[in-house]
Amino acid sequence: MAARQWQGADGGLTARIGVTFFGLGLLYAVFIGVVIALGASAILVLVLFGAFAFFQVFFGDKLAMRTMNARFVTAEEAPEYHAMVDRLCQLNDIAKPRLAIADTDMPNAFAMGRSRKNASVTVTTGLVERLDKDELEGVIAHEIGHIVNRDVLVMTIAGFLATLAALVVRMGLYGSLGRSRGNAGAQILVIIAVSAVVYAVSYILLRALSRYREYAADRTGAQITGKPSALASALNKIAGSMSRIPQKDLRAAEGMNAFFVLPALPRGMSFSRLFSTHPPTEERVARLMGLQGQMDSTGRAQL
Repeated sequence: MAARQWQGADGGLTARIGVTFFGLGLLYAVFIGVVIALGASAILVLVLFGAFAFFQVFFGDKLAMRTMNARFVTAEEAPEYHAMVDRLCQLNDIAKPRLAIADTDMPNAFAMGRSRKNASVTVTTGLVERLDKDELEGVIAHEIGHIVNRDVLVMTIAGFLATLAALVVRMGLYGSLGRSRGNAGAQILVIIAVSAVVYAVSYILLRALSRYREYAADRTGAQITGKPSALASALNKIAGSMSRIPQKDLRAAEGMNAFFVLPALPRGMSFSRLFSTHPPTEERVARLMGLQGQMDSTGRAQL
């Protein structure tokens, strides 16, 4: 049996997660304090925050699976898929996730689950049809990389904070319409302003973390398979195929972009690409080919 390729947790990712969560925690401590100071019930605010967080963490994966029309498959239903993941996990001493397939022509994959024990990996039928065995293995290893790095839980928790701030802004805007000027109106404007600032800063922090975690998952996946060039080839194929997917299908899947191996961005949306959850495909491919050069010369990728 071949030697293990995965070299363990990514220290850079761990540090960035810590900094991001410290910043988000500080932002939301101030945010909650302002809302309470302006007259909202402290208990009500905390209950709402807690309930929303609970739903995101424990039911977010089910919502994602339903959104993508994905279903879990057994070893009897998808023997090659299971055999591939069995091999990767056994070689690298990694717990095997549940496996699912989404019936859509859009070539993509994603990992879900709040912990390594209940994690899952989903590939689309469009991905399986377009990639060869090594390329598909590279994409699956990338998603396993997200699982071992605990990216799914991190981005779920962090994402719900930014989403909540956006909802407060929207509710405040709608709620302020038709209200008379005065103290109540001023309080609403303050909450809207603070929520908007919190959302903007959260957005920047999350995009920075999300882009780095893609690089980290690429590197972890490359270490798991020992074939960075296969993942690089897969990313190029997926990016090239995405332009042929109907616009309506890309827009329907946009809510899953943070979890996809490549985001489903409708053509011509330069603003969305500028603030994408993922780094440019060209940069990811270049880094992977650099790792391939390291492996060819030293036998393993350097962290």
